[in-house]
Amino acid sequence: MTAKIDFVVTWVDGNDIEWQKEKEHWQDKKEDILNTSDRFRDWEFMPYWFRAIEKNTPWVNKIFFITQGHIPDWLDTKHPKLSIVRHSDYIPNEYLPTFNSNVIELNLHRIKELSENFVLFNDDMFVNKKMGETAFFENNLPKDIGVLSPLVPSRGTITSIVLNNVEIINDYFEARELIKNNFFKIFNLKYGKHIIKNICILPWKNILGFYDSHIPISYKKSIFNKVWEKEPEILYATSANKFRTKEDVNHWLMRYWQICEGNFVPKMEKSGKYYNISDKLDNIVQDILFEKHGLICLNDGKIKDFQKSKKTILNAFQTRYPEKSSFEK
Repeated sequence: MTAKIDFVVTWVDGNDIEWQKEKEHWQDKKEDILNTSDRFRDWEFMPYWFRAIEKNTPWVNKIFFITQGHIPDWLDTKHPKLSIVRHSDYIPNEYLPTFNSNVIELNLHRIKELSENFVLFNDDMFVNKKMGETAFFENNLPKDIGVLSPLVPSRGTITSIVLNNVEIINDYFEARELIKNNFFKIFNLKYGKHIIKNICILPWKNILGFYDSHIPISYKKSIFNKVWEKEPEILYATSANKFRTKEDVNHWLMRYWQICEGNFVPKMEKSGKYYNISDKLDNIVQDILFEKHGLICLNDGKIKDFQKSKKTILNAFQTRYPEKSSFEK
């Protein structure tokens, strides 16, 4: 019998006036690069997120909708598969309010009703075609890509946060031991050309970084508990930051830990695709309409014409998913 698999999706209504006022109250007047306003704006994609889930992964046990408190007018909160979880329901009160996605995600293990096996989505990540449970978990283990890859620092990205994750990982694991204990999970043909990266890091004892595909991640809830037991200081310090900082860690720390312990099953690297909306609009439309990838991420950023881009993608979603889901009123 297959273990239950829950989906978790985080959402914020950037148009909520009261939320905007509270955010401005806590945020420095000068926007820093990790907390720009475009990271909080609402593209109105969520109805299609639910339509895609219902059509493509109807087997999901439960959906945990994480919100600061605001709820979309169209959402049927009484749906039997839906659980509305407010930040105050699981994040310790001393860290609220928070506008830091790292805090929201790192504390998910505190949701008592959440199953041991779950998949974490951001609200810009979609199931783009029919996928079975084994696309996310197999033999009760998360499906993932075990590719080691050196970090490439770049301004305006979360590289500094990722580096903090890797620093911690190197306190507990070594690259050579990881490869020795999980040879066929590391050197796996499912990774395609990315397997070359695992060959290139062979001379190094330390772990130089991981390949991050920016698509939904399959997790064991127990891995969150384990990492919190091992590294409470940095996790509590991150939780105290109301906005993202370069000193944070994020939930990828848990992903890296799963990989280093060998608690994963290799999956096809091409199963998902990350897009920057600013320069891949036509590709995104084609992927939505013709389901080229099972999972897609539509990343916001510096977009010249937000309204045009928004309308174009919404039209593609409406064409693909014209009928309301049972999660809509």
